[in-house]
Amino acid sequence: MSEIITAEKMVAGGDCIGTLNGKKVFIPFAIPGEKLEVEITNEQRDYCNCSIVKVLESSPHRVMPFCPLFEKCGGCNMQHIDAGYQRELRKNILLDAFVHEDVDVPEIEIIHGDDKGYRSRFQFHNGGLMGKRSNDIISLTNCPCATSEINHYLEEVPFEQRPEGRIHVFGSDKISNIPDEFDKLVIAENTESERHEKKFTRHQQKTTASGRKLKKQKQIKARYEGTTISAATACQVELLGKKLNFDVQGFFQSNLEVLEKSIPLVTGGIEGKNVLDMYSGCGTFSVFLADHFEKVTMVEHNKSAIVFAEQNMAGKRHESFGLSGEVWTKYHAENTIKAGGTFDAVVIDPPRSGMEKEVCQWLQKSGIPHIRSVSCDIATHARDAKFLTRAGYRLEKLYLLDFYPQTGHIESLAIFEK
Repeated sequence: MSEIITAEKMVAGGDCIGTLNGKKVFIPFAIPGEKLEVEITNEQRDYCNCSIVKVLESSPHRVMPFCPLFEKCGGCNMQHIDAGYQRELRKNILLDAFVHEDVDVPEIEIIHGDDKGYRSRFQFHNGGLMGKRSNDIISLTNCPCATSEINHYLEEVPFEQRPEGRIHVFGSDKISNIPDEFDKLVIAENTESERHEKKFTRHQQKTTASGRKLKKQKQIKARYEGTTISAATACQVELLGKKLNFDVQGFFQSNLEVLEKSIPLVTGGIEGKNVLDMYSGCGTFSVFLADHFEKVTMVEHNKSAIVFAEQNMAGKRHESFGLSGEVWTKYHAENTIKAGGTFDAVVIDPPRSGMEKEVCQWLQKSGIPHIRSVSCDIATHARDAKFLTRAGYRLEKLYLLDFYPQTGHIESLAIFEK
């Protein structure tokens, strides 16, 4: 049985909500203000999920999706909305998250790039992408949101010939350790059977998509015990004149255009003797912070990422800790400050779960004058902002970092001053 509903607003994740019989209803692929005929697909005590049967009154921002796999593929969920309005919706969702935590928010600035052809990092499963809300494998030969290097791979390698299991693929014209224009691609295979046999086995195909043999790369020596570094999965990109090394099976931003626009906002306008890069990863921000500070201290629990950070920071005065933020704040922060002096600024880029409680508490008491906080989860970012503002910090600026156009995923940068 179908129902008539009006989409009221968009919420985190990209669904709209409406109300039926006093219950909230989540409506995928809707736009605020639209009148819709829907069918309830799942009913819970406090809310319902539905699907659109027919758009009765369409939003002026509704457009024809440009990808034939839209609504089937598990990637995009906002292609039905014009790009400019998408950004406004994501900005409003970010604002709502901070307001919900009673944080005073300045005007949000949006940092964005191209709306298509931007994504340089993919995980393919058995040669394709996962279906939306399912384990179905979607076969594809082109993704409009992918870089040309990724699409070159999809076009050249038939679906049936792609590796089974999960593979990590990174392709961009900014890759600097592969010379060929059309083969700027690094692939790491990690099949289901291999993951069971040896959790951290890493491989790369021995040839590029067009069959060219890959040049053997110098083996990377792990500084920290327990790291699993392979030169076969190492990738190097050049951003804003600096070369950054990382492992394609680890984390690195997918949208390099927006990353280049974001780096100066995160690392610029601060300087001094000491800076802390908490959750530093491979040192993406650290290499730029080193231009403004005498010493950079990096803390990162992923020891393999720290090995690449050491490589990226070679020749720059720094100290690194392959530890969680909790352990560092408990057992090393005080000694680090005693030995080198107080921190003039901190850049913090935690995982989706946000700052560890111990890290947030340490920051509240630290008195560090400048905090640049990057986040991939608006709820935990707003929560952490609440604690910092209660400790006497002002939220001076808030940016929507629009790394993932056509999706409901939101990343943000908050600048706090003491």
